[in-house]
Amino acid sequence: MAKNNQPIAKRCKALGVSPAVLGYNKKNTNRNSQNKMKKKQSEYGLQLVEKQKVKFIYGILEKQFHIYYNKVSKMPGKTGENLLTYIERRLDNVVFRLGLAATRREARQLVNHGHFTVNGKKVNIPSYIVNVDDVIEVKESSRSSVVFTRLNEADMLITETPQWLQRDKEAFRGKVLRLPIREDIDFPVEEHLIVELYSK
Repeated sequence: MAKNNQPIAKRCKALGVSPAVLGYNKKNTNRNSQNKMKKKQSEYGLQLVEKQKVKFIYGILEKQFHIYYNKVSKMPGKTGENLLTYIERRLDNVVFRLGLAATRREARQLVNHGHFTVNGKKVNIPSYIVNVDDVIEVKESSRSSVVFTRLNEADMLITETPQWLQRDKEAFRGKVLRLPIREDIDFPVEEHLIVELYSK
């Protein structure tokens, strides 16, 4: 998988994203902020930034992002909203949202390494799309590892579980109560610009 090795804080600043959205609460994006004057962006530039923002937050490459767009464009409703809510259902994102990983990047790695089950079956595909009533759980054999035992430590940052998910922290488990809606997306994005970009 291709990697973007640009510093997280620098990338967040360029895209206008808070590092907290990715789980990096201690990172700062205020360096040299007073000395730079932003140039007025073209319409294409604005559209591109919105697409890059979503890809960066969820850790998705262009090819897969385009596949998602083509898929949701055939669904009823607003394509932009469908795109965001569909990507929100990725297993790596759900693991992060449930507080079973500190960041989406860590969640993706943990899923890849086979630490999670969905409805009792091991799933090691980060892009796996969850559905209503799916139960996501840390494997019994993985619960004693340091990465998961620290989840129950008192000083761990408590992440707010979105309303479409239910978390049982003590049991290392979560459940999908309903499909996410546009209001569940907790970062600023103008998804209609992404639709306009792909519609050209």
